[in-house]
Amino acid sequence: MVAHWSQGLEREVKETMAEYNTMELMICTAARELEDGASVGVGTGAPCAAAMLSQKTVAPNLLILFEAGGAGPLIPEMPISVGDSRTTWKALMASSMPEIMETACRGMLDYTFLGGAQIDMYGNLNSTMIGAEYQKPKVRFPGSGGANDFASFCWRMMVMTPQDPKRFTEKCSYITTPGWLTGGDSRAKSGLPLGAGPYKIITNMAVMDFEPESKRMRIVAVNPGYAEKDVQDNCGFELLKAKKIIENKPPTKHELDILREQIDPYRYVIGR
Repeated sequence: MVAHWSQGLEREVKETMAEYNTMELMICTAARELEDGASVGVGTGAPCAAAMLSQKTVAPNLLILFEAGGAGPLIPEMPISVGDSRTTWKALMASSMPEIMETACRGMLDYTFLGGAQIDMYGNLNSTMIGAEYQKPKVRFPGSGGANDFASFCWRMMVMTPQDPKRFTEKCSYITTPGWLTGGDSRAKSGLPLGAGPYKIITNMAVMDFEPESKRMRIVAVNPGYAEKDVQDNCGFELLKAKKIIENKPPTKHELDILREQIDPYRYVIGR
């Protein structure tokens, strides 16, 4: 009896002490945010890995959609683009971008994962340019793609990004993708769907959400090995804090095994 209990405890300790890198931590944290039966619009890379991991762990009935047209695929392994044939493997539908964006406009997408070069305290994203002049930027980025549409019409927008003061900036050089705009009820007044907007920001250090009234970003959880001060020191604006800030659980061995062996065996994403 004692030996059996001891073996069980040893397995549990190993589960919680599994080694992982920053990208794996963010993917596992994001995967746990999706509930069974929800729908999520994703691109490739870390958001796709998070959706795949969620489907293989906590949300087996998660409906995954890609902006290029794949809806409800059983993705065999990591696709390299939103038009990759793997995004329509055993899918419910192989359509095109207009159908997917129409689905979002009709309010049928619960979540989306996005990213950008800059994010401000209200969750607005910039993936267009850095600089004072649009025609003569210091840096030019790819632009919106489907990000503006997804952020405008999906009910809950999540962002996966490293914590960095240059990325978390007081003011974006350009707003490619709307967050809560200037806070308060400004998003609703703009004509965007009432209740839709930024939900969670997932970084290597913490998880943030948005205070319900002001819509300002606030810390709700910190990752293992980090403190609230680390998060604030790596942010270009003042973060609010939830009344109770929890510590996120690290990735389990089970999650990491699936991520490394089934989802991204060639380390396209988790090897970064």
